[in-house]
Amino acid sequence: MHGTALRYFMEVVRTGSIAEASIRLNVAGSAISRQIGKLEADLGVELFERRPRGMVPSQAGELLARHARRTFLEAEAVAHDLQRLRGLATGVVRVAATEGFGMILLPAAIRSFREQHPGIRFELKVTAPGAVTRLVRGGDVDIGLTFTFAPEPDVRIIAAGRAQIVAVMARHHPLAARAALSLAELASEPLALPEKDTTARQIFDIACGLAGVTVEPVLESNYIAGLWSFVEMGGGLTIASAFTVHTRSTQDRVASVPITGPAVDQRRYEVQAMLGRRLPDAAEAFAVHVIAAIDELLAAFPSPGD
Repeated sequence: MHGTALRYFMEVVRTGSIAEASIRLNVAGSAISRQIGKLEADLGVELFERRPRGMVPSQAGELLARHARRTFLEAEAVAHDLQRLRGLATGVVRVAATEGFGMILLPAAIRSFREQHPGIRFELKVTAPGAVTRLVRGGDVDIGLTFTFAPEPDVRIIAAGRAQIVAVMARHHPLAARAALSLAELASEPLALPEKDTTARQIFDIACGLAGVTVEPVLESNYIAGLWSFVEMGGGLTIASAFTVHTRSTQDRVASVPITGPAVDQRRYEVQAMLGRRLPDAAEAFAVHVIAAIDELLAAFPSPGD
């Protein structure tokens, strides 16, 4: 099968539209249609279901897409094998992460990694937890850092562990010196919370339900930086991952205090890669580097009982 046809086919699979694929590839839509038509004629099957709102891969299309992903990744692996002769001199590492990882921990890890390997470039996508796993599973990124409540199928888990949520407040807040805070204590304060589709909010709501605590936030937002600004200005408290707040760059701005209560430690973090794929050397080295950064952070952050 012709590589160009496969590339066009995969872009339509990703975007669900010939028009969108045309924009992304900077290729005429008619050329993409011709290549897909030729593929279908050569294979003797329809690769897409044409629907009013776009194109969805048929069963045969899904099968071909899986084959194409493997083909492209294997070609990429060969190219990286040739580059290994130069060590980690060049290369691109593609990372997907949730906002909790993407705010501080990952930029700091990328900066320190590039101090050792300045020729390595990075692409970072910040998205929802489930979307991170889908990007990893589809081979669209090398590494994913996300939060989940259970191990995800069809991905290789490079590292995993408990992902503690903490209360975040202005450095001068009266509760900033506490060793831990209960859910009831949090409920008595003005709370600015992330939206309910985030894993931090979900585990917080579950914990409050189990503890019989009712929470009515004064602010809800899908924008973590906005919640932080509200907190820094003394508007109230918020919740976040220890990965987001426990770094040197935040210590002069906010304080973080562990939360006690049922189920507050049931969320997991995972560092993921595509199952069955050998990562390029630069991606493998960066995975080791970022896991070391996570381990260092967790070792420095106290548990509620400490």
